[in-house]
Amino acid sequence: MTQTSENVTWLTQEAYDQLKAELEYLSGPARIEIAKKIEAAREEGDLRENGGYHAAKEEQGKQELRVRQLTQLLEQAKVGEAPADTGVVAPGMVVTIAFDGDPDDTLTFLLASREYASSDIETYSPQSPLGSGVTGKKVGQDAEYELPNGRTASVRILEAKPYQG
Repeated sequence: MTQTSENVTWLTQEAYDQLKAELEYLSGPARIEIAKKIEAAREEGDLRENGGYHAAKEEQGKQELRVRQLTQLLEQAKVGEAPADTGVVAPGMVVTIAFDGDPDDTLTFLLASREYASSDIETYSPQSPLGSGVTGKKVGQDAEYELPNGRTASVRILEAKPYQG
């Protein structure tokens, strides 16, 4: 779970450990693997027309960008507890909303940073229009947020529970 306040990112111990393990892998074994791919492609000959070489270099660039992102994130991270089960929407919570108060048109999502996203549940950033609109609201309250077209949408908070992983 993450919550950004100024330049501090709050993480559970589990999230911190998961991101640290990813950083260690990308900084160690993954770097060695990509270096071997680049060397193998380089040995194939003319680099200007070598698709494998260019693909490996692009992969290396993406990998190094992720290393920099993780390094910065973990340098700014503070490890904390999961949010309390108070019914108030906060980062690290699974939130269920009803659009325009229609109980049949609902969405359940994890309010967290994209670094904590999983394939199990849709994730919305606390800084997103929807995320910032629902943060701080209690179960039963209505929240408004701005759509990309400039209009305002209304949702009702149906449930807010701490994410259990």
